[in-house]
Amino acid sequence: MLKVFIDGSAGTTGLKIRQRLEKRDDVELVVLDDAVRKDPAARYEACAKADAAFFCLPDQAAKEAAEACEGLDTVIIDTSTAHRCSPGWVYGFAELVGRDAIFGAKRIANPGCHASGFAALVKPLVDAGALKKDALLSCFSLTGYSGGGKKMIAQYEEQEISGLLKAPRQYGLTQSHKHLPEVKKICSLEYEPAFCPTVSDFFSGMEVTVPLFSDQVNCPLSEIAGIYSDLYKGPVVTFCPDAPEDGFISAAELSGKDGMKIGVFGNSERAVAVAVFDNLGKGASGAAIQNLNIAFGLDETLGLEL
Repeated sequence: MLKVFIDGSAGTTGLKIRQRLEKRDDVELVVLDDAVRKDPAARYEACAKADAAFFCLPDQAAKEAAEACEGLDTVIIDTSTAHRCSPGWVYGFAELVGRDAIFGAKRIANPGCHASGFAALVKPLVDAGALKKDALLSCFSLTGYSGGGKKMIAQYEEQEISGLLKAPRQYGLTQSHKHLPEVKKICSLEYEPAFCPTVSDFFSGMEVTVPLFSDQVNCPLSEIAGIYSDLYKGPVVTFCPDAPEDGFISAAELSGKDGMKIGVFGNSERAVAVAVFDNLGKGASGAAIQNLNIAFGLDETLGLEL
């Protein structure tokens, strides 16, 4: 029986992790009483008792918790931004870093939601030499409002909401979004992309798009599909070679699911690479569960909704 502690189980990501694990008969949750759930000593003791601990905390709290647990043998999976660029932490995107890197790892940094889509599209092209490391890229990413956590969820689910919330809203306008250092590092890029994150009035789902032009790609655009299809064969991330028959891709297509679909569409001059997934699934809690499974040598799809 795997003992698991979720530090921050009341937040959106932690709650989804807990809901998934509660359905499993191979996991025993280490749960703190509400009276001590924020007490550092109690949280440390819970981590020490557990085989694995999820940190679903704000960045600074995650850093402090990791420092406190430095001597523990517990597998820690941090869902915050805090350790995604830190030495000694494995970046928890199995399809990109390799399952062997995660198996047996003690410190795993769960990828960010927007970053998961961008990295899934760009890193394979850089690794294959199809994109240069100094490529100047842009990214448009559309997400459901659950990506903003409890405060934003409450804002969108009020009985009467502002008309401005009923249309997509772009944010991160200063080009200093917290996912940018992460994608630059994991994709081995020299420059951060021009990033256009946008939230819209639907609960969960994500569609990340990276435009590509023939003069910036070191191969025919038609060969990009081959790079993706060689890498993404499932069970969680799959390449979909054909465009939808109706010509539309919905950001909510995989809402409630833990998988990711990759596609590339266009012509010989320009194309768009697209990743569709759930910001709470492969973009957060689903990826965390996948990392837990791989770290302990279990079926990576155990407990996932695919």
